[in-house]
Amino acid sequence: MKIAIVGTGYVGLVSGTCFSEMGIDVTCVDVQKNKIESLKRGIIPIYEPGLEDMVHRNYSAGRLKFTTDLKGCLDDVEVVFSAVGTPPDEDGSADLKYVLEVARTIGCHINKYILVVTKSTVPVGTAKKVRDTIQQELDKRNVEIPFDVASNPEFLKEGNAIDDFMKPDRVIVGVESVRAKEIMERLYKPFMMNNYRLIFTDIPSAEMIKYAANSMLATRISFMNDIANLCELVGADVNMVRKGIGADSRIGSKFLYPGCGYGGSCFPKDVKALIKTAEKNGYSMKVLKAVEEVNEQQKRILFEKLMKHFNNDIRGKQIALWGLAFKPETDDMREAPALVLIDGIVNAGGMVKVYDPIAMEECNRRVRDKVIYAKDMYDAVLDADALLLVTEWKEFRMPSWRVLKKAMRQAVVIDGRNIYDRDELLQHNIIYTCIGK
Repeated sequence: MKIAIVGTGYVGLVSGTCFSEMGIDVTCVDVQKNKIESLKRGIIPIYEPGLEDMVHRNYSAGRLKFTTDLKGCLDDVEVVFSAVGTPPDEDGSADLKYVLEVARTIGCHINKYILVVTKSTVPVGTAKKVRDTIQQELDKRNVEIPFDVASNPEFLKEGNAIDDFMKPDRVIVGVESVRAKEIMERLYKPFMMNNYRLIFTDIPSAEMIKYAANSMLATRISFMNDIANLCELVGADVNMVRKGIGADSRIGSKFLYPGCGYGGSCFPKDVKALIKTAEKNGYSMKVLKAVEEVNEQQKRILFEKLMKHFNNDIRGKQIALWGLAFKPETDDMREAPALVLIDGIVNAGGMVKVYDPIAMEECNRRVRDKVIYAKDMYDAVLDADALLLVTEWKEFRMPSWRVLKKAMRQAVVIDGRNIYDRDELLQHNIIYTCIGK
């Protein structure tokens, strides 16, 4: 089976590589010539555990190809996945210009039946726009060529994307025809050998499922952050509260961890887009608006705790940050709490020294010399007046408190992910603050 995937960003490259791993002939297409040439040389534009080796293996085997020419591969493929970006517009709605440009190119150049599958996260109704765009181009050519559209949203977690794709807990596919359904069943059959998790829906429902899933997870995070902030005020321990409610089978324990706010490429964008979709249809998503408001406030929680400790004056203080990416196992800093924290500290007159195992280059691209870049986690805390744990990378979980106490000018630790034991730090005479206690 031969397929094409347009867009070699996070979703497109992971999806294409995993399909090729199962023996499918995949052509990945991107308009950025430099990116395609780099991929051919084995240079991977994103960090994702296991991806680089898988790309090299399948490219060498000839199952994975890279090109800038979508037109040139349309005669050879049965399915085209659209995995291009859908960045938020100024009003928060998803920008579909890249999605529709792919549709236009397909409509201009197809000569046989093809199934066009939207993999990008898009608002309800996008598949209809894709269908209309392709049909308009066919009408201009005065030709009748059959085609189908489908929706196949991705549910990849950055840092665990390979496993998520190869061993999915479910695959959602929205289709309109029996032919499209049969093609998608054949395409995903290799991934369903042990457990059939392929769920077919109508297309609008498939488009909605992606937004609804991410919005639900974001809601759980903001809810627990709200509860954590209240726990501090009333003297409760949010970790005990989390365990207590998570033990309820109706609730479960996942995504109930309080912290310093969510970030990344999905949750912030998708929550905003769903709110905007509702507004366009005359409805107000009151819960999601609150979710977004809580999250924006929570991104400032570590800065507020820092300022409180130093009586609202951090001028001349050196503050160490452990972690920059929005989550471990990625270099993604989109909407990361660390960016809000850096701005707050610098604007208040403090100096910031940062360390992240993977995201240092990305941080430098974003903030340049606004911060000092440490060579390792202990270099970051040298002569620091406070340490803020922002991202819970594994290497930060068991630091030497003796070394840290000796290296810091003032032994103050503010834990934005609640991974440390208060009693252990107090034994080393380290001042410790976390979320929700």
